[in-house]
Amino acid sequence: SHSSTLLRVLRAQSCCPQVPVCLMLKYLLVWHEASVFLYPEIALLPSPRLMIICLLQSMFQVLKGTGRHVPAEADGRPPGPTPRSLQKWTPLTAQVLLIFFSPFLKYIRFGPAPVQERLSCMARNNSIYVVANIGDKKPCDSSDPNCPGDGRYQYNTDVVYDTQGKLVARYHKNNLFAERQFNYPKEPEVVTFETPFGKFGIFTCFDILFYEPAVVLVNKMQVDTVLFPTAWMNLLPFLTAIEFHSAWAMGMRVNVLAANTHNTSIEMTGSGIYAPAGARAYSYNMKTEDGHLLIAELDAHPRLSPASPPAVSWNSYALSVEKFSQNDHEFTGIIFGDPFTFVELTKPGGNLTVCQKDLCCHLGYKMTEKRDDEVYVLGAFDGLHVIEGQYYLQICTLLKCLSTNLSTCGQPVESAQTKFEMFSLSGTFGTSYVFPEVLYSGVQLAPGEFEVLTDGRLINRNTTSKPVLTVTLFGRWYEKDPPQTDWASP
Repeated sequence: SHSSTLLRVLRAQSCCPQVPVCLMLKYLLVWHEASVFLYPEIALLPSPRLMIICLLQSMFQVLKGTGRHVPAEADGRPPGPTPRSLQKWTPLTAQVLLIFFSPFLKYIRFGPAPVQERLSCMARNNSIYVVANIGDKKPCDSSDPNCPGDGRYQYNTDVVYDTQGKLVARYHKNNLFAERQFNYPKEPEVVTFETPFGKFGIFTCFDILFYEPAVVLVNKMQVDTVLFPTAWMNLLPFLTAIEFHSAWAMGMRVNVLAANTHNTSIEMTGSGIYAPAGARAYSYNMKTEDGHLLIAELDAHPRLSPASPPAVSWNSYALSVEKFSQNDHEFTGIIFGDPFTFVELTKPGGNLTVCQKDLCCHLGYKMTEKRDDEVYVLGAFDGLHVIEGQYYLQICTLLKCLSTNLSTCGQPVESAQTKFEMFSLSGTFGTSYVFPEVLYSGVQLAPGEFEVLTDGRLINRNTTSKPVLTVTLFGRWYEKDPPQTDWASP
């Protein structure tokens, strides 16, 4: 079903038009973060399925340029593309579009055939790929000893329709997050599909923190791009959506296409189009309930791209140097239930080391000025995280405290005034899975302003363009994880 699409696209681009084995080197992505109904509100609607179809249609009208488009952010960020600019881009590039729908179907428990039909028609009638997050039910009976009492399994499910309207992928979420209405699949699913613009994999939300299926898709299945529908609640300082998802793309050296639900009342916002070298486009909006439209071009095969960062030995530098001067005034601070060991940055510049268990974090830094009203600390955590799930972490972080009172270090902070002329952060990690994060004041990313050297140092390229909230190396040591279960199961 892909061959005709492949030939049509290649001929439009005048790239070896008679050779069907050629693959696209780049493709255009269109993405929309939508404000949606969530459970239990949607269950109270007179006709939930009809409302879902109406929501689908209104979202698609935005993408087509005939509906209402959300204006650009009012905080100085570059304006996003308008529907008119989308109409202008599409025929010129002649590339297949990929459309995300946020997980607004997550809590529908009964057969959504009309919705599936509408999704399929959207894909076929517009020659695009469509991805949606839905609920899926599978009947079972007494011959299955694990069959639920109501006679069916219910799964948090992603579906993908290709340009012909054909269902080419279906994935059941493996790592549930307080989702009592859903069941685990009997075995973790690893789902991929081929396109003219690379090999794709798909998983959902909480899955990104675990080895299966996320790491398996990249390391064993060698996908080029990950599709990632999510309902992600932002958590500073390390786990805001745009911060962690872009870091995961960099650490795993793949494209990540993340579509978050937009619901500011429960801290849900932040979606993006992320490449291994950094964010290509993103949106973070806690001020309104409006959605946002993004467009970006991605390399179809990022590992083969000259822009792809090289492989990193995450502990190479940190193991090769002596510990910097350690402060006698170390103290403990709590971040999301985890006891970090902190040391204060008391000078405008210098070198510091802080250790916890086997992890030592090294920092070299220079502030543009040392302000009396702001405190920054270097922190280390090496241990099992046990709040809302259990997973082993190794984290090195430079972060701003909420106030000058050291007891506030680690609490959420959204604004800062201090810029850094330079920083260099590294750690003696026992894991090769480390995700580099740089977050600026106002919860903004810093694409193109930092890099990771092959010896594991996270450094800035020039003086930071905005004040710094956190610079972090977020490590996951999957081998030390306990058996995974839904932390909120009854």
